[in-house]
Amino acid sequence: MSIKYRLATEVDAVNIADLELQYMNDELSSSADTMSGQCFSKVQISELIKQGWIMLAELNTDTASAGVSVKSIIGYVIAGPWSWFQAWGIYAQVLRKLSDVEIGFSRVTSQNSCQYGPIWIHPSHRGQGIFEQLVKGIQRKAAMKYSFMVTFIAEDNAISFAAHTKKSAMEVVDYFSFQQRDYYLLVMKN
Repeated sequence: MSIKYRLATEVDAVNIADLELQYMNDELSSSADTMSGQCFSKVQISELIKQGWIMLAELNTDTASAGVSVKSIIGYVIAGPWSWFQAWGIYAQVLRKLSDVEIGFSRVTSQNSCQYGPIWIHPSHRGQGIFEQLVKGIQRKAAMKYSFMVTFIAEDNAISFAAHTKKSAMEVVDYFSFQQRDYYLLVMKN
């Protein structure tokens, strides 16, 4: 059994869309039971594969008796240009907040940053370093074009908040509310 990290291709779109639908509410706390998570459709995933990037963690299990290798996606992270995300209300709100964000001597803008997230890791594979590898992989890809990656995390999502602030170099730069839910705005320098 080994884990391989790679960029998604068009053939992965259906599997990623299925995982998005199946696990879209993972990030919601039990107190948010009236809310529903957001997930991307197969068409949207295909567009992101073409315009942005999706990094996968893929488990390769060899079945020795059958001589077959079975591959399954156990994690992924999505990133992409603001031009793709800006039509959705929450991303538009994040873009408005960027005008107030400075890291060091640089102002974060829609031209020098990209949207990062969501990130998902199968529950049975969490705590094994997959998060860090996915973030590093997508960061290397994003750094070719952007100086910063920007994301937001719901205030009540303590696990994601801890992972992003302790296991990656993401820094909280602001706080905002959207549709009666509070979020941290985080930035990572590439």
